[in-house]
Amino acid sequence: MFKNTFILILLMIFSLTTVGCTNVTNKKDETKDTHQEEKNRAQNWNESSLFKAGNYTLIGEKGRLGFIYDDSEVLRFYPNKTQKYMWHFWGEDKEFEGQLKIVATHENDGEQITVLEGVEMGGPNNGADRHTPSNMSLPNNGMWKLDAYMGDNLFGTVFIKVHKK
Repeated sequence: MFKNTFILILLMIFSLTTVGCTNVTNKKDETKDTHQEEKNRAQNWNESSLFKAGNYTLIGEKGRLGFIYDDSEVLRFYPNKTQKYMWHFWGEDKEFEGQLKIVATHENDGEQITVLEGVEMGGPNNGADRHTPSNMSLPNNGMWKLDAYMGDNLFGTVFIKVHKK
């Protein structure tokens, strides 16, 4: 009887200890993962590269997406200044299902705004598979991430700097 009770108590202690350790480990892993994601996000908020398409300079990801932009005084983003930009996209036909939506996120405060929505894409232009004109404005200076969605699917991301006035 004593032997059975002793074994039962040991099993209970082992079970509780294992569960407790598992929860602590998971919390540590979750904290570590969250911290790593934040660190990666902070490190990746650099303005996207400029590249050529046809006779134009674009900002974005060469061979995937971008819009006409050469970082000149005329085309630069400034707070609340609406500018016209021509978006270009490269991809398979099936990737262009749904309407284009551009969601902008500010680096410092995570503020999100929709800068473009419900846009049907035009055909090939400047070597891209699809294109569309847009009027865009961002409210605050600093770095912004522009996520381009086709329907519900993220197509790609462009990082842009909004300059102080």
